[in-house]
Amino acid sequence: MKKLIFFSVLAIGFATSGFSQEISKNALGLRLGQGDGFGAEISYQRAIAASNRLEFDLGWKDNSHYDAFKITGLYQWVFPIEGDFNWYVGAGGGLGGYDHDDDYIDGNDYDDSGMFGFLAGDVGVEYNFNIPLLLSLDFRPELGFGDFDDDFDFDIALGIRYQF
Repeated sequence: MKKLIFFSVLAIGFATSGFSQEISKNALGLRLGQGDGFGAEISYQRAIAASNRLEFDLGWKDNSHYDAFKITGLYQWVFPIEGDFNWYVGAGGGLGGYDHDDDYIDGNDYDDSGMFGFLAGDVGVEYNFNIPLLLSLDFRPELGFGDFDDDFDFDIALGIRYQF
C-alpha cells in the first residue's frame, strides 16, 4: 500500500511538471465566501515550485450568537488553461476555535467554547491580470470534526489578491 501511494504521488509529480507556468511568488488578499458562517478570510499564497504553492487563510466570525475563527492551510497544484487563466486543485485542513455568547441560549448563563478541526479540498479557476492582481473563484468542501463544525460543508468563494 505504501508503494502504491508513493508511486501515485511520483506519477502525479512527473505529469504536472510538464505543465509548468509562472505563478507569483507571493499573493496577499481576501477570500470572500460563505462557508459555514465564515464570510471573509485573509488569504496568503506562497509559491514553492513552478506550479505548486501553499495557501493560508484566516477566517473569523463575530456576531451576537458566537465568536469564532478558523485557520486553513492548503497545498495546491496549478495548471494553465489558456492565456492568463489557470485552474488549480489542492488539499489540506485546519483548526478553529469558538466561544458562544452567554445570554444567547434561553437567557441562561451558558458558556460554551472549544476547538474544532477539519479536512479540506480545493478546486478553482484564476485569472492573472497584467497588473499585480489575481482573481479566483474556488469551491472548497470541508469535513469538520468537533462540536462547532462536525459536518460536511461546501464553500464557494471569490478571491482577490495582490501579487508580489
